[in-house]
Amino acid sequence: MSHGDKALDPVNISEEEFLKTYDAGDYERPSVTVDMLVFTIRSGEQENYRKLAEPELGLLLIRRGGHPYLGQWALPGGFVSMHESLEDAARRELQTETGLDDIYLEQLYTWGDVGRDPRTRVISCSYMALVDSSELELQAGDDASDASWFRVEQKLIEEKRHIHERGRVTERRIQLVLSNETEQLSAIVDTKEQVEGRVRNSKLKLVDVQGIAFDHAQIIHYALERLRSKIEYTDIAFNLMPEKFTLTALQKVYEIISGKKLLAAAFRRKMADWVTPTGEYASSAGHRPSRLYRLDPEREAL
Repeated sequence: MSHGDKALDPVNISEEEFLKTYDAGDYERPSVTVDMLVFTIRSGEQENYRKLAEPELGLLLIRRGGHPYLGQWALPGGFVSMHESLEDAARRELQTETGLDDIYLEQLYTWGDVGRDPRTRVISCSYMALVDSSELELQAGDDASDASWFRVEQKLIEEKRHIHERGRVTERRIQLVLSNETEQLSAIVDTKEQVEGRVRNSKLKLVDVQGIAFDHAQIIHYALERLRSKIEYTDIAFNLMPEKFTLTALQKVYEIISGKKLLAAAFRRKMADWVTPTGEYASSAGHRPSRLYRLDPEREAL
């Protein structure tokens, strides 16, 4: 109790009386934002007209139209108002930037490093959205001059492992590359994972960033790791697919996200409990029609 005449004994007053005397100005209030990671699978650039363009993982970025980081690329997002929840703010920003409001949305992580925004103390909650690219209609927000899809690539530069009596330490240096038709952005991310018994600690550090605003390269790296992990045990990847798809197309999505080539027979066995045939076929010039599947309705209800 620190207000003199406002100093009331909390034991002898009601909550209503307490709230009447409570002064929110007693504590500094940081700003809160939401940052959106909108992923989709897109057709890549076609280098040879004889070959079909390979699909690739795409991430939506916004070119900043004002300071700070004027002209650099950032995740779409914005400030949370006093009268909306974090998820409401995330869905509002998502609808503003993509025109969509009924898609997969998952809260990822809360970012609160003191110096992450040069304007003021800003805490940001990141959300991941997975969308079928055929349903998207991009539009830049109020503080953006452009919106664009960027191809996403990650490359392991170096890895070190140290085993000791109490556990292990794994250090990795990873290059993140984001590119569209005209620009290439990059960042070097150092990760350190320490395991001692049942305790696991992970740290991320941005070493070098080219063209990506704020700490968004770090957020993108974290989201990619989460996405790769979740496709192993959830149906999250189906949010990147149209309602009906071939198993070949679905396998390609899994390969793009995991960064690994998969055996077709093993993949089809794994998907047997997840998908159901529609009774329809995809027509393909010069090739045998492929059976179309969809996510099993019982899975969708889970």
